Amino acid sequence: MATESKVHVKKIGKATVLFKSPARITLLIAGIFFILALVENLTGATDITSPGTSGATLRFAIPLLMAGLGGLWAERAGVINIGLEGMMIVGTWTAAWFGYLHGPLMGFVAAAIFGLASGFFHAILTVKIGIDQAVSGLAINLIAAGGARYLSGVFFPPVGGDRTVSPPVDSFPTFTIPVIAPILESIDAQNIFFISNLAGILHGLTKDVSLVTIALLLLVPLTSWILWRSKFGLRMRFSGENPMAAESLGINVYRIRYVAVSISGMLASLGGAYLALVASSVYREGQTAGRGFIGLATVIFGNWKPSGVFAGSILFGFTDALRVRQTESVMSLIMVAGVVALLLSLLYSINRRWKPGLISGSIALVAWWIHQRVDVIPQEFVTVFPNFATLIVLTFLAQRLTPPAMAGMPYRRGSE
Repeated sequence: MATESKVHVKKIGKATVLFKSPARITLLIAGIFFILALVENLTGATDITSPGTSGATLRFAIPLLMAGLGGLWAERAGVINIGLEGMMIVGTWTAAWFGYLHGPLMGFVAAAIFGLASGFFHAILTVKIGIDQAVSGLAINLIAAGGARYLSGVFFPPVGGDRTVSPPVDSFPTFTIPVIAPILESIDAQNIFFISNLAGILHGLTKDVSLVTIALLLLVPLTSWILWRSKFGLRMRFSGENPMAAESLGINVYRIRYVAVSISGMLASLGGAYLALVASSVYREGQTAGRGFIGLATVIFGNWKPSGVFAGSILFGFTDALRVRQTESVMSLIMVAGVVALLLSLLYSINRRWKPGLISGSIALVAWWIHQRVDVIPQEFVTVFPNFATLIVLTFLAQRLTPPAMAGMPYRRGSE
C-alpha cells in the first residue's frame, strides 16, 4: 500500500512538472492561437486576431490585472478585499484631479498614495477592529462611489467639467517598437494562415504602447518573486495559511496584514489611474464598471498565483475588447469555446473520464446550436458577455482551487 502511494505521488509530481514546463505552456498557447486562427478563417470574423483587438485587450486587461494583484496580496495574507472596486474609484478620481492640476505623472503618484491609504483603512477595520471583511469592503465601495460623486460636484464644474466628468487630462505618450512592429505589420498583411494571425496579435502589442503599461506588467514577476522568493512573502503566505502558527514563531501577523492590505489598495488604485490616464484621458462616473469585482474573480481563476491572475486578466480583457469592437466577433468567440469544449470532450473520453467529457460535449453542442440558429447576438447579451464568461470559467474551475486556508477568517492575536 505504501509503495502504491509513493508511485501515485510520483505520477502526480511528474504531471505537475509537465504542466508547468515551458514547452507544455508554449504548446498550449500555440494551440489556442491555432483555434482562434481556424475559427477566424471559417467565419470571416477578421477582428478576432487583429492588431486592434490585441491592443484593446491589453488596455482592458491592465486594470483587471492591477485589481487582481491587489486581491492576491490581501488574500495571501488572509484578508479578503471586497473593496477593490471602491479603491479603483479612488484611483480614477485622484489620478484625474491631480493629473489635471500637476500632470499625469503626479496623477499616478496621487492615486498610489490615496490607494495605499484606502487599503490601510480597510486593514484597520478588519485587522485591528475586527469588522467583518465583506462588510468593510462593501462600505469602502459605497463611500468611494459617494465621495467621488460629491467631490466631482465641488471641484470639476469650476474648471470645465461637471458632476460626472472631469476636465480633460494629459495622457501619457505612447511609442511603437521600431523594426519589429513594421515587420509584424507586413506579415499580417500577407494573410498567411496562422502565421499572419499570430503576427497580427503581436503587432497590436508592439504599437502605441505606453511606458505605464510596461511598468504595470512588470509587477507580475515582481509579485511572484516577493511571494515565493523573499522572506516577507513567506511570512505573508504563512499568515494567510495559519496565522496562529505564524504568531507562535514570532511573526507579527498584524503588521504583515497591514502592509499586504495597504499594498492591495495601492495596486487597485493604480488600476483605476490607468483607466483615467492611459485608457482614456478623463474621469467619468462609473468608469470602473465593476472591474474591481472581475479583478477579484481573476484571483480565483488564477488559483491565487500571479501568473494565473495575469492569464485571467487577459481572458476577461479579450472578451471585453470584442464587446466594444465588433459584436459579430462574440459569435465567433462562442464557436471558439465550442471547439475547445469538443477537444476537451475527446480528451476526457480517451482518459475514460465520462462525466467531464459529457459536460464538455454538451457545451460543444450548445455552442454549435447557437452558431447555426442565431443570426444576431442581442446587444444586451453582448454587454454582459464578459461577466457571463467570468461566471462560466469560475464554475468549471471550482473543484481545482486551493485558496489560502484562513482567507476571510477573523483572527485575534493570542487566540487558539
